[in-house]
Amino acid sequence: MPPEWAPHSCCWMAWPRSGADWPLPMQQVYRSFVNLFGAIAEFEPVCLVVDPEDQKIARQMLPADVEMLPIELDDSWMRDIGPTFVRGRGGELAGVDWQFNGWGKFPHRHDACVARRMLQQLGLQRIEGDWVNEGGAIHVNGEGVCLLTRSVQLNANRNPGATTSLVQERLQREIGADDFIWLERGLVGDDTDGHVDELACFTDPFSLLVAVSAQGDDNHDLLQANLAQVKAWAEKQDRHFNIRTVELPPVEHLGELCLSRSYVNFYIANGGVVAPSYGEPRTDAAALELLQDCFPDRRVVQVDCSVLVTGGGNIHCMTQQQPSTAE
Repeated sequence: MPPEWAPHSCCWMAWPRSGADWPLPMQQVYRSFVNLFGAIAEFEPVCLVVDPEDQKIARQMLPADVEMLPIELDDSWMRDIGPTFVRGRGGELAGVDWQFNGWGKFPHRHDACVARRMLQQLGLQRIEGDWVNEGGAIHVNGEGVCLLTRSVQLNANRNPGATTSLVQERLQREIGADDFIWLERGLVGDDTDGHVDELACFTDPFSLLVAVSAQGDDNHDLLQANLAQVKAWAEKQDRHFNIRTVELPPVEHLGELCLSRSYVNFYIANGGVVAPSYGEPRTDAAALELLQDCFPDRRVVQVDCSVLVTGGGNIHCMTQQQPSTAE
C-alpha cells in the first residue's frame, strides 16, 4: 500500500446520501461537502461516487466536468467503503475490497458493495479481503509499518475471535505491512470504535503525528496512553523516528452526540494538505502552523468541518486517494 503522500491520479469522494441519518439539514451538509471538494480540487482531480437518486443535486452543486460513478450508497464515508489501493510487485494498481459491516453497528447494504463496483467500473484488479476492515482503521508509512487500534481490529462486532497475530498476517498479505504500531482505543464517542485516522498518522516515512488533549479533557488519559505506545514502539527501532503531538480542540457535543473533532483527520493531496478547522481560534491556528511545519513542501489549507463532524466523520474519512499510474 503506497503512503498517502505518494503521487495521486485522483481523490475519490462520495456525495452525502440524502437518506442517511445526518442531524443537520442536508443543504448545510451539501454546502460543507462542496467546500471540501473544492479545496481538494485545487490540488488534484476529485472523482465522485453518487447514488443515482442524488445525481441531479450533485450535478447542480459541483463543476460540470466532475467524473461521477452512479452507485447506490447508504452514506458518504469513502475511506471505509471504497477500495484501499495497493500496488503489485510489477507496479500494477489494484484495490483491496474489505468486507464492510457498517462498523459493526449500522445497516449498510449498499455501501458494502461500493468497492467492488468501483473496481469493476475502473477496470482494476479486485483483491477480496476475507475479513471485516475499514480504510480509516489503518495507516501506513510506505516502508512496511502500519498503525491500527485494538478497539477496532479485535472488536467482536467485526471479527469475533480475532487475534493480533491473525490481523497482522492478513494485513501483511493484503497491504504488505510487516511491522505494526498497536494503539488501544479511540476518541470518546467515536462510532467507529477507534479509527486510527483520528488518533495518529505518519507525515513522512519516519515521522509520526499523535493527537493529545488538554489535562481534564475526556480524551486526555487515553491519548496519553496512545502516545506512550507510539514512543515505546519507536524506542525499539534501529533508526530514529520523529514523534510530534497536536492538541485537539475541547470535546463538543451536539445533544447526546460527542463530536470526534481531530486535527489528525486531514488529507494529503498532490502538493497540498487539506486539514480541518472547527472555529476554535487557538487550537485551529496551532494545528495549521504545525501541519505546515510537518509538510514544508506542500501548501496546507484548512476547511471548516463543524458540519461534517456531526455525521460522525471528517476529511480523511470522506476521501480515498487513488495512486498515480506513473512511478
